[in-house]
Amino acid sequence: MTVDWSWLADHTGDLAALTATHLQAALSAVFFGLVISLPLAVVAHRIRPLRGFLLGLSNVLFTIPSIAVFVLLLPVSGLTRTTTVTGLTIYTLVVLLRNTVEGLDSVPARTKEAAKAMGTRPLRTLLTVELPLALPVIMAGVRIATVMSISLVSVATYIGDGGLGQLFTDGFQRGFPTPVIAGVVLTLLLALAADALLVAVQHLLTPWRRKRA
Repeated sequence: MTVDWSWLADHTGDLAALTATHLQAALSAVFFGLVISLPLAVVAHRIRPLRGFLLGLSNVLFTIPSIAVFVLLLPVSGLTRTTTVTGLTIYTLVVLLRNTVEGLDSVPARTKEAAKAMGTRPLRTLLTVELPLALPVIMAGVRIATVMSISLVSVATYIGDGGLGQLFTDGFQRGFPTPVIAGVVLTLLLALAADALLVAVQHLLTPWRRKRA
């Protein structure tokens, strides 16, 4: 299997555009997944009877085949980016919701009691004490969800919006391996770069861990 370097040189603009749309879809899904997961995780953490239901529901959604999710969304949102992002967001929930709940569970009870004894209101305690201390576990979920979303964007090729996945179908249909190789390499590099960036963000957001180290 050889690479046609001249083809790559002639399509650098297309490759850059596909990479940008691929990353945009993945990051949008993680963002909306966080927006949904954070309040649900707080509810699951505070109201224990709902914990099993919410986590179980996210697990059930995760078991649905990705292609089936996109197909089921087609009558609602059609062949649009909304379908892609919605489908990917569903898959991020199982990771983001569980990690956020576990992160909140990991906050020492004494720390919360100390905040309460100082007269800190529950919402402020959540925002200034619980979530910051839970951040390392939450960020671990964000990293997994981001890498997973980057890999799953290609599946959306079946509805005409797969970012770098379009290179796979193009290469297979023409029996031309160069686009396939380019798509695989760019997807891998995108996942590695995104994960490294998130590690750096976590490092900046948790200065107390650096001091402890």
